[in-house]
Amino acid sequence: MTAETQGRTDRYISTWLKTMPRDKVIVATKVAGYSEKSTYLRDSGKTLRVNEENITESVEKSLKRLGTDHIDLLQIHWPDRYVPLFGDKMFDPKKVRDSVPILDQLQALKNVVDQGKVRYVGVSNETSWGVMEFTRLANELNLPKIVSIQNSYSLLVRTQFEVDLVEVCLPQNCNVGLLAYSPLAGGSLTGKYILNPEASSSGRFNLFPGYMGRYNKSLAREAVSAYVEVAKKHNLSPVELALGFCRDRPYVTSSIIGATSLEQLKENMNAFAATRPLPEEVMADVEEVFKKYRDPAFT
Repeated sequence: MTAETQGRTDRYISTWLKTMPRDKVIVATKVAGYSEKSTYLRDSGKTLRVNEENITESVEKSLKRLGTDHIDLLQIHWPDRYVPLFGDKMFDPKKVRDSVPILDQLQALKNVVDQGKVRYVGVSNETSWGVMEFTRLANELNLPKIVSIQNSYSLLVRTQFEVDLVEVCLPQNCNVGLLAYSPLAGGSLTGKYILNPEASSSGRFNLFPGYMGRYNKSLAREAVSAYVEVAKKHNLSPVELALGFCRDRPYVTSSIIGATSLEQLKENMNAFAATRPLPEEVMADVEEVFKKYRDPAFT
């Protein structure tokens, strides 16, 4: 994203939103986390922080671009504090920095909720500690409770969520639903980069070498090849297998899909209507691949 394209999707959605009954659509957006680079997002040009000033400006600009009077779900895109992000796996204590207290963030979110501009709040790229702290403070101080966590989750990225976030987010615990992003691992799980490399010449991995490289390195490609074979064995497309896997997890509320063509969009949507749940024999084969390639995107 650049300063020139920032906000363009909101404007596209705005034209469509005007044709729909507003109460039949759930509009979700995010406020950016800590960033020294994306300063173009704010009028001040200062480092981005998850504080009242930035949350307020983000909400006001989103509402204007979307042409609506409220946002149904506002999520913090990534934490204000240091956490491993976007391909980094291990926590490095040396990188811990001063951050906006979570209490301050919740109080700022309460302001936009009380004003009727936001209905519900959530987090993204968050950790177990973060989810628990947001929940604890909300419960103790009658502040808005987070209802969602938008984290990466797919056949190539499982352990971060499955090891402990699943338990934290259970209804009887923090009661937070997972919105799985990158369920196709940047498009790699479609198998297109392996099955037909020439046809994927316009794919992001080829157009932007190194971008999301964690999904396109040798071990990840080996895992994708194995999952493609599982799909073939059970008469599924790779997309049906990958999206069906996410769809059927009991802790996944929804999956965030992306497409660069109507054909891709239709394939994604059709996958959610395919065999559900995936048969036990399919899942048994998935688990066999997982045993051999455990989160290859981070290995």
